[in-house]
Amino acid sequence: MTRSFTFLVNPSSGGGAAPGAVVPVGRALREAGAVVDVTYSPGPQTMACLVDEAVARGDVVVSVGGDGMLSSLAGLVSARGGTLGIVPAGRGNDFARMLGLPDSPAEQARVLLEAPAHAIDLLAVTGLAGARRLVAGSVYAGVDARAAEIVDRATWLPRSLQYPYAALRSLATYRPGRYRVAVDGIEHEYAAATVVVANSAYYGSGMQIAPPASVEDGVLDVVVIEAAGRLALMRSLPKVYDGGHVELSEVTVLTGKRVEVRGTGRAPIPVGGDGEPLGSLPALLADPAVVEVVPGALTVIC
Repeated sequence: MTRSFTFLVNPSSGGGAAPGAVVPVGRALREAGAVVDVTYSPGPQTMACLVDEAVARGDVVVSVGGDGMLSSLAGLVSARGGTLGIVPAGRGNDFARMLGLPDSPAEQARVLLEAPAHAIDLLAVTGLAGARRLVAGSVYAGVDARAAEIVDRATWLPRSLQYPYAALRSLATYRPGRYRVAVDGIEHEYAAATVVVANSAYYGSGMQIAPPASVEDGVLDVVVIEAAGRLALMRSLPKVYDGGHVELSEVTVLTGKRVEVRGTGRAPIPVGGDGEPLGSLPALLADPAVVEVVPGALTVIC
């Protein structure tokens, strides 16, 4: 039986690359006999309705955009028991990288048509601004959330330079915070540049922040990069691309199923998830932000 597809496209992803990315994939699917419906620029309310309708029809819901678009759709599709497909067309495409999805449109169409569906884990985030939210790749607090804010303003740079530029600029101005991190009830305290709670190994356009992470193991990988001099952090930045940073003395890696995080700095500590801002970290004496793994929450074609 040939699959049918509802493509939801964020036209601003990848600096406007998403609309062009969907055309050859959609053409290949139609030539193979699949039914393909494409909607551009759905707003949050419209997107929820479109997912409802697509899942009711038995369509695969396909995210065409970056990690933020994928993450927002993952929660909707998961809640409705649907199946998600991915055409990566953002600046980072880190979750697609984690799943080993191909770059070429022909191979992307083949995966959507023929690859099996897998149940993968998601992250549930509570205790920040807004209601409970599901995130696909990672949640991070500190200098990397600052870098994500800078990336959004760095559209004047070529895509390949946006993340390295943002990382260096955020490191050049960072101030360490004081964090309390409880993993499965065991609390630790750090003076740190960042705390990352990862489901996926990758973030920041190919940085291998959590090398052991798996989206199918029901476990979260928590990476804490403790405070160090700015120059030392800048020099160690290349190690993050191959995962070598985890061997540094200032890096701690923990694992568990439930992570509570609080933190205080000179200014509120920003929190992000899959490239999207999630608010500010609760202060040390406040109720924590909580990240929990939701095993097998999403069915995805990969």
